[in-house]
Amino acid sequence: MRERTAKPGKSGASGTASNDASGTKPTTYAFPRPALTVDCVVFGLDDEGLQVLLVERELPPFRGSWALPGGFVRVGESLDEAARRELVEETGLGRGRAADVFLEQLYTFGAPDRDPREHTVSVAYYALVNIRDHAVVAATDARDARWFRVDALPELAFDHASIVRVALDRLRGKLRYVPIGFELLPEQFSLAQLQHLYETVLGDALDKRNFRKKVLSLGFVVETGALEEGVPRRRAKLYRFDEARYRKLEREGFALWL
Repeated sequence: MRERTAKPGKSGASGTASNDASGTKPTTYAFPRPALTVDCVVFGLDDEGLQVLLVERELPPFRGSWALPGGFVRVGESLDEAARRELVEETGLGRGRAADVFLEQLYTFGAPDRDPREHTVSVAYYALVNIRDHAVVAATDARDARWFRVDALPELAFDHASIVRVALDRLRGKLRYVPIGFELLPEQFSLAQLQHLYETVLGDALDKRNFRKKVLSLGFVVETGALEEGVPRRRAKLYRFDEARYRKLEREGFALWL
């Protein structure tokens, strides 16, 4: 493997670059490197099913096509910071409270031909949000931002269709043993809403009685004392996710399997 050599005048004898007077790091290597981006698969849930947030691209390549929110990582910026910044800039998601959005690193996509401009490596994330809590507004290089059903997506730019598939597989797998799906629900929810979430994401019908018995036995889905409002039927009890209780059980070796 050929060693990367520092540019003359940019490093010491060891090949390690030193900062210039401005405090910025100079270019260290003489050989070209791939560009680095982040892309975000944002999942939401409504009565129609599981949704994915897409943006319509304003700039080439793929101008006018739908894509995942994302963009290039800035120098001095962490991957998490870049992902949250892009969500705010292109969709308005998390504006003013970006850290409140559940965001987890998914996978790295690095096929040399995935971007027609140049060799670009993308670190993908997936996010879970309650659609009703977050207004979506397109900005910067996004012409539009809109929710689409995960099973009815338009043709996507780059390799974003593959990224969505990987994210959906991750969500389905993790939902069975980690209570991450609560981010898709209101703070207070009925057991029917919780079952709708699991059935929608997993794509399987669940027995109502067994599901409720299992969920309530876990100890971290607790009654709030409130009832549903504005429904044309008997009002159901509302529950909430007790994260502190879950973390305690997790430390004791508890594992969720649904």
